[in-house]
Amino acid sequence: MSGQLGPDPVLTPCPVGVSVFPQSCFSYLRRVLTATPSRLAVPLPADIISTVEFNHTGELLATGDKGGRVVIFQREPESKNAPHSQGEYDVYSTFQSHEPEFDYLKSLEIEEKINKIKWLPQQNAAHSLLSTNDKTIKLWKITERDKRPEGYNLKDEEGKLKDLSTVTSLQVPVLKPMDLMVEVSPRRIFANGHTYHINSISVNSDCETYMSADDLRINLWHLAITDRSFNIVDIKPANMEDLTEVITASEFHPHHCNLFVYSSSKGSLRLCDMRAAALCDKHSKLFEEPEDPSNRSFFSEIISSVSDVKFSHSGRYMLTRDYLTVKVWDLNMEARPIETYQVHDYLRSKLCSLYENDCIFDKFECAWNGSDSVIMTGAYNNFFRMFDRNTKRDVTLEASRESSKPRAVLKPRRVCVGGKRRRDDISVDSLDFTKKILHTAWHPAENIIAIAATNNLYIFQDKVNSDMH
Repeated sequence: MSGQLGPDPVLTPCPVGVSVFPQSCFSYLRRVLTATPSRLAVPLPADIISTVEFNHTGELLATGDKGGRVVIFQREPESKNAPHSQGEYDVYSTFQSHEPEFDYLKSLEIEEKINKIKWLPQQNAAHSLLSTNDKTIKLWKITERDKRPEGYNLKDEEGKLKDLSTVTSLQVPVLKPMDLMVEVSPRRIFANGHTYHINSISVNSDCETYMSADDLRINLWHLAITDRSFNIVDIKPANMEDLTEVITASEFHPHHCNLFVYSSSKGSLRLCDMRAAALCDKHSKLFEEPEDPSNRSFFSEIISSVSDVKFSHSGRYMLTRDYLTVKVWDLNMEARPIETYQVHDYLRSKLCSLYENDCIFDKFECAWNGSDSVIMTGAYNNFFRMFDRNTKRDVTLEASRESSKPRAVLKPRRVCVGGKRRRDDISVDSLDFTKKILHTAWHPAENIIAIAATNNLYIFQDKVNSDMH
């Protein structure tokens, strides 16, 4: 059942005003988008959002879920009658991207869950995106049609061929207006390129190639060629017992088509240059922070694993997320990160219980704002964290329906470890670890963010910006 299309998403407007970083950041809750009807108290596993991605202009926002479905939201243009509606995202198209499969050679079920979505730069009126599950990458084309042809000579209105003996005159077909229809069609299917589960895809700045990474290999594909790819990284040892690390994420440089970075479960980053060799087993730069022996514990290697890596828009910096921190790296400095921010350091004493319930293996994502001055990442209890790189101020906000009453102020949250508690503080022992913000995305130009919380998608906007509309 999980592979079938569910009901259409339900939209719940939730206007909320709050100013977090008065001069630099935001947040104003514009809308809650949910993939299941409100009558379901507990969301179905298939409806849980597994990836969120803005396109290059920010006009479209795509989400993928564990049921293999992709939902695209479009930002509505500003209306003269309703000037404050500018910025609202409404459902644009919904389609089934992947279906569950079964690998008979390995007796292995392949989930339909969408691991990643990446938009391609727009070349014409149509939009294109890549979506992937564990094994198969698909290229989709999204087009609009608001006219239909009428008056065929050899076909009737239903498209069936006429009896030629009844055709006694010729007519010129005409285009008649019709209701806008969004058509999504599969253009390419890139299959059989990976032995292990695909964890990331990244489109190159040349707009012709992209790469896909699994635990041990990274492949380079051409967008027009589906039957072959080039293996550019292979860390699989001759004897699998010698395996010490796996690839966790990878991304192309935003401006230099020959550069890409990949992260590992050991907490290191390797910057590779495809001009140096066809197989980039030898990295150009290794970014690794030396471990403090006094802080070493059983969990050190687990919590140092990098779950996400993102180049800044300028291409000068890299942002990484491990279990407890987000770090900013300068491409010209390999020895250590230039900035380290604690996301939820209060969990350091809870690592044992987090290991037992498998939460310690959660893979949180991170995101830059459009000017690379603020970074964002998720946490537990539906909290998400934002760090202003200029002022060094940070804030914790909560994405929940309970705190999203009309016109209510979305207050910054604070977790209390012990001792005196303020009125609105939440104890670290009261955190709900089943509610986690793993997937986030930031509008490429404006202070608008998308936060995925189980089956809900929260759209936040800067209060300063919203007041201008």
